[in-house]
This record gives sequence, structure tokens and C-alpha cells, in this order.
Amino acid sequence: MHLDSKYFDMIRIRPRRAERPAGVRSSAPSCQWKGCSSPGPHRAPKGRARDGEYFHFCAEHVRQYNASYNYFDGMSDAEVQDYHKSATTGHRPTWKVGANAWSHGTRHGAGPKAAQAFAAGRAAHAQSFHAWRARQAREEAQEARRRLKPIERKSLEALGLTDAASRQEIKTRFKELVKRHHPDLNEGDRGSEDKLREIIQAYNYLKQAGLV
Repeated sequence: MHLDSKYFDMIRIRPRRAERPAGVRSSAPSCQWKGCSSPGPHRAPKGRARDGEYFHFCAEHVRQYNASYNYFDGMSDAEVQDYHKSATTGHRPTWKVGANAWSHGTRHGAGPKAAQAFAAGRAAHAQSFHAWRARQAREEAQEARRRLKPIERKSLEALGLTDAASRQEIKTRFKELVKRHHPDLNEGDRGSEDKLREIIQAYNYLKQAGLV
């Protein structure tokens, strides 16, 4: 950079701080260690029940204080263990994964009997729901069968069945009628042959329609 550059003139150097005159004390509070009159710029926590409050010590006394400081002083082993367990979640309330507090009986006031009663009620409700859904499915299937085409209904009537006949009922009925009207069992009766032809045609149509 050239010394006559305009950018060189824009550079500013931070002025040195004025040295503190002799005899002027520091603005830091005095050390709170008994018998010490030195400045106390170092903070040290006052204790577990006084979070956010601090003592002020000098460097020598803050080291002594920290060496003997025990946050868990006065707590039993069980209380210390509970504290460490709670600290893993930031001391916030937690619940078991996949269930609420009522189902596990961990909410205040919910004992083992209440939890068992809740689980039994939920199981009974689930069984009732599945039973209702199965019944509804059967009703829907029957409703769908009532909407048959006229020729499908006529084919069922040819087999002597109603609109609500199931696949298995149609197959069983067809086998029974074939055996009954077979020419070999009716001494060549032409009427039985015509009936057998009608039965076979009706069954084949129902099969093509997807009802069998």
C-alpha cells in the first residue's frame, strides 16, 4: 500500500488505555473470604438451594472454595441418583413411548387397579369394534348381493336360490341339481334334459359374472 493512499489515511489505531493511577482501587468487589481484603473478581456458586447467587473471591480463595465445594452436600444416595436420572431429560416430565400416563398408572392418582380396569375397558372396546366391523362387512356384502342384475337374479332363481346365496351355496346347489336331473337317473326323460340344460346355463352365467 502506498503511504499517500487515501485508504492509508482511513486506518485508525485504537488508543492505549490510560494507566490506572497508583492508589486507585479496582472496581471489582472485595473478596468475601473471612479476613481477606483483596479484590474478589471471581464468582463461586453459593449452593444448591441458592441457584443464581454467587460469592466473590480472589484467585487464591476461589480455588480453595471450589476444591471443597459439593453441590450434593446434604442429599442422600437415593436423592442424588434421582437427580442424575432427572438431569438426563433436563428435569422435564417424561412419558413412556407408545402409551400415555393413564395406561401405565404413572399419572398421579392412578393405582394398579385403575390401570388394569383401563386396560380391560380398552380391550373390551376393541373387541366390540371388531365385532361391529365384521357385522357391517356381512351387511355390506348382503347389500351388494341385493343389487344384482335381473339376469343374475333369474339365474339364481333357476337354481332355486335367493339373492343372498353365497359362492359355496351356489356350487353345492348346482351339484345337487345336476345329480337330480341327469338323464341317466331319469330314464332319458326329455323334461329332465331341458331342466339340466337350464341349470348348466344359469350356473355358467353366474360363474362368468363372478358370483361363483
